[in-house]
Amino acid sequence: MAENQTENLLKTPLFDLHVELGAKMVPFAGYEMPVQYPLGVKKEHLQTRDQAGLFDVSHMGQIKLTGANATAALEKLVPVDIIDLPAGKQRYALFTNEQGGIMDDLMVTNYGDWIYVVVNAACKEQDIAHMRANLGDDVALEVLDDRALVAIQGPTAAAAVARIQPAVSDMVFMDSRIMEIDGVECFVSRSGYTGEDGFEISIPADQAERLCRLFLEQPEIEAIGLGARDSLRLESGLCLYGHDLNQTTTPIEGSLIWAISKVRRADGERAGGFPGAEKILEQIAEKNWETKRVGLVSSGKAPVREGTELVDADGNNIGTVTSGTLGPSAGVPVAMGYVTKEFAALDSEVFAVVRGKQVPMTVSRMPFVEQRYYRG
Repeated sequence: MAENQTENLLKTPLFDLHVELGAKMVPFAGYEMPVQYPLGVKKEHLQTRDQAGLFDVSHMGQIKLTGANATAALEKLVPVDIIDLPAGKQRYALFTNEQGGIMDDLMVTNYGDWIYVVVNAACKEQDIAHMRANLGDDVALEVLDDRALVAIQGPTAAAAVARIQPAVSDMVFMDSRIMEIDGVECFVSRSGYTGEDGFEISIPADQAERLCRLFLEQPEIEAIGLGARDSLRLESGLCLYGHDLNQTTTPIEGSLIWAISKVRRADGERAGGFPGAEKILEQIAEKNWETKRVGLVSSGKAPVREGTELVDADGNNIGTVTSGTLGPSAGVPVAMGYVTKEFAALDSEVFAVVRGKQVPMTVSRMPFVEQRYYRG
């Protein structure tokens, strides 16, 4: 990245803390972000699987929607049930375009008299413009750019956070609460992007460093960078927007049919009505998609990286790898990618072209490691 581009990078409210902790900072989605700390990516990954890790995700977009029609207006932009989302719950959603492609994936929370939306950092300007243009004049949109966002993830995350605020123990997966943590009003959800139990906590920017120091004082919690965040989410079969999903991929091709709420499907009480509904609902009904996102496990020892070509036994192109890593917890190189219909079935053998050689890979179930969300 050129020097002048580096100078234009934004900093999260936790930038100084990352530097103090010895983080290696890199450009990511327009921000200077910690890719790793002195512990190193593999140990950070295993720390999160075994204990708990703290991730700075303040680069993501946090948005507040208010107005009597906010839920109905937002529902028109996503193939998801927003109208019946209970207060105190959050749901995974997708912004779709008129061609049925995915503009972004996001989280939506119902806080009773307002809706809280979290969107990906690289898409937030586009998403905010999209909402402003389509939600209608009676929905007020406020960008919460004065808040940090952190994730605390791992099997001991709940015990560590409950030491500071015991009320988090009463929450289950996808619950959301507004609560005080050490005297600071935070938005807390029990969810995350690692496949582990944990929380995402929105904190006023001027209190973020103080609270994060308090979290990091807990013996279970270490600071974790983007490198381990990527390997953790990939082992857990979770997509990274811009890599595994994009504007030309439909939810069906992206293996996200589960994210299309029942009430929005062809036989649902609020069928369609979202951008690209005709194509998406037709793909569900006719199964007429040509490529699909699948999990892949390599028989080799080296990771198969994003952009690697996938071929059949005769060397014919059948797809592309979109994410790949040597799974520290899975113990084998894992990847996800898109393959043509005839190779999308479980246990299909495909080949990755690595340095001119064909490395056998098997189409496998995702997640590659068990998800351990707390459901009560």
